[in-house]
Amino acid sequence: MNHYLGYSEQELESLKGFWTAKEIEQQPNCWLKTNAILTECDAAIREFLAPVLAQPDLRIIMTGAGTSAFAGRALAPLLSEKIERRVEAIATTDIVSNPTQYFAEDVPTLLVSFARSGNSPESVASVELGNQHLTNCYHLVLTCNADGQLYKNSLNDEKSLSVLLPKETNDQSFAMTSSFSSMMLSALSILGEKIDYTKAIENISHCSEAVIKEFNVKISDIASHDFERVIYLGSGGLQGLAQESALKLLELTAGKVVATFDSPLGFRHGPKSIVDPKTLIVVFISNDPHTRKYDLDLLAELRRDNIAGQVIAVTAQLDERVTDGHYWHVPMMDKATDAELLFPYIIFAQIYSFHRALALGNTPDNPCPTGEVNRVVQGVSIYYSYDYLNNK
Repeated sequence: MNHYLGYSEQELESLKGFWTAKEIEQQPNCWLKTNAILTECDAAIREFLAPVLAQPDLRIIMTGAGTSAFAGRALAPLLSEKIERRVEAIATTDIVSNPTQYFAEDVPTLLVSFARSGNSPESVASVELGNQHLTNCYHLVLTCNADGQLYKNSLNDEKSLSVLLPKETNDQSFAMTSSFSSMMLSALSILGEKIDYTKAIENISHCSEAVIKEFNVKISDIASHDFERVIYLGSGGLQGLAQESALKLLELTAGKVVATFDSPLGFRHGPKSIVDPKTLIVVFISNDPHTRKYDLDLLAELRRDNIAGQVIAVTAQLDERVTDGHYWHVPMMDKATDAELLFPYIIFAQIYSFHRALALGNTPDNPCPTGEVNRVVQGVSIYYSYDYLNNK
């Protein structure tokens, strides 16, 4: 019988946490399968993207709703630096409510849509609005569901390309885990331009498998502590990851734990007021030498304050400023870019959220069984401003 995150399948079925545990633990293998798909589709991807990326005034927008939006938030600053292009993250939930603001600049635009199901009303509408408001709008759809509306709509559109990820990334649990990381990895690989990420992905996968095996029991122990507030901090792209980490905890605990996020520098400007003895703070430490200085400064400050119940540094590099307190060391990644660190770092947050949910008596696969929050959002009405379109 298989075991996931320390539980047997039978135990997980009883706890209503089978899919969540399985989908967290399967991620390293999903990344290898995702890379195999990208390698197989490489020629078609390059043929589609080459003329799009050749446009000097191209605007790249990474979009999605909820977790899918945070994939873009994590990647946008990291990709901007890597490919020296204009890359922005704008949620579909923002685009749909304010299309004239976010599409005010009519320049060639590549809209990169992250979508687990591809059936969220805002995801479908954002593509339509991009086409209506922009003269040249191209679409790269990264999705996990061949039956999704977003995927189907893209198939006969010459300005669209869809990349369908491995079937198992279409998470069956409420919270996105495999889908989030696999879509993020595919975008990094595709938009990284002429960089072969195969070796990096193999290393990320190997490292993350080790993280799961080594840290699962220890993270479960931390989750048994009665922290009422959890704060995730990260700089640059790691701030987007901090946002996703906070959402995972809110989702799986059904809001029983207050979870929030910020950047280490931004946290001092007011949000630090939330810290009390029942607060857990997790700082995702950058590998970038410049950024790391700011991360470590705040880490030291939080430890000196001695107000939070616990402060944990999640880091790939070790030095005395990190080891002077609680820390989790991600092995084999001391020379990795921050983009590569996104993957083992998120596993820490996912595992913590899973075990914290169980400690609170929640059912991770469906943490809100009364239906106020759903796996695919419901109840959204889409409004189109035809007067604007007709007068454009």
